[in-house]
Amino acid sequence: MIKVTNSRTGKKEPFTPIEHKKASMYVCGITPYDYAHVGHGRVAVVFDLLYRLFKFLDFDVTYCRNFTDIDDKLLRRSQEELGDQLRYKELADKYIKAYSEDVKELNCLDPDIEPRVTDHISEIISFIQALVQNGNAYNVDGDVYFSISSFPNYGRLSKHKLEDLRSGSRVEVDTRKKDPLDFALWKKTDEGTFWISPWGYGRPGWHIECSVLASHYLGKQIDIHGGGMDLLFPHHENEIAQSEALQKKTFVNYWMHNAFVRIDKEKMSKSLGNFFTLRQVFEKFAPIIVRFYYINHQYRAPLDFSFEELESLEKSYNRLCRLFVDPTGYSLEKKQVMDSEIVRKMITLLSDDLNSPGMLGVLFQHGEKIKNDPRERAAVQMFVQEVLGLPLKPIEGKKLELTPELRALIAEREEARKAKDWKKADELRDKLKELGVDVQDKKA
Repeated sequence: MIKVTNSRTGKKEPFTPIEHKKASMYVCGITPYDYAHVGHGRVAVVFDLLYRLFKFLDFDVTYCRNFTDIDDKLLRRSQEELGDQLRYKELADKYIKAYSEDVKELNCLDPDIEPRVTDHISEIISFIQALVQNGNAYNVDGDVYFSISSFPNYGRLSKHKLEDLRSGSRVEVDTRKKDPLDFALWKKTDEGTFWISPWGYGRPGWHIECSVLASHYLGKQIDIHGGGMDLLFPHHENEIAQSEALQKKTFVNYWMHNAFVRIDKEKMSKSLGNFFTLRQVFEKFAPIIVRFYYINHQYRAPLDFSFEELESLEKSYNRLCRLFVDPTGYSLEKKQVMDSEIVRKMITLLSDDLNSPGMLGVLFQHGEKIKNDPRERAAVQMFVQEVLGLPLKPIEGKKLELTPELRALIAEREEARKAKDWKKADELRDKLKELGVDVQDKKA
């Protein structure tokens, strides 16, 4: 039995699919305006692990992950990078391709469906029209807003109270709205730009897209909706409001959110500027080590990103690979793999809310048996490769290339030391360490 922690209840619950032995899973994808960072990588690996587990346990699983290829951030970046916000599609194509390459490097399977928002504008307009007709949304001079007051259960997922939200600092005041919490479903734009709708030219708001894409591909009710913790409010809260207001039934049975990736105990994000792209990390460590790193942490626990831990886990991964060096001489069917005592223990732990650290603990605890029992080794090897997505091939450490940026930081630190500005020198040493350079000072 698979158990997951449902963000709606805050409790670990047995997974009971809408249809027996089927599983529908929707995960919020990226807005492709830059290269994917390690937070994006964590989301990809966490739900790839769940997807692989479902497939291994013979569920008929459908995994949908979208691309938000029209968005304020994307338009701004298109203006900055290409000199024209209307070239957003060109920019989106570039970063969708890069993202797909990065997650493939992490050995993530392709989702069954990867829809783009801009390919579903007609469905989005129809969805909004229905909300307007039902009295759940209203038009103000070409902008369409969802009416929070029309959905009494708003705040159920995030446990927010409406009165607290209305008085909170995060609410932007717009006197045209009936309620300051009402959110945009359709945004008016200049004549002739983007798409024509019953309300004039415009483009979709952020939240509406996932409701439309999820229902279009997976149905009016889906089993699992996942994403990073940062999406729980307001994005997923708003998805529930607009979906359930229209469908008159529970939108999602199980909400799953992975915790933040942090730098120096602070949430990592592009807006704070404290992030590493996957490509930057891949320059120092093999992508499969990064995958192994994610799997070594329970998905609901905050992950404090550390190059030192990556280095340590590279050694652990190579030690694991050495258990499988000798050929087993066995080619097993899945039923035979499931007969393995070690595999059964690993499945039990992984099925318990993706307890991947505990599962890896079982793997290492039985190292001697794996090494000395060819049949057992063959069974465990198949499980590790198919479900954990680890190819079990040793990795040689990558040599760090001293880029001009790193050389400049090293030189700046040397100048600070010569000037006896020890505080600045220490700060630069810490920054270099974050970038993978361990500076060793020679004694005078």
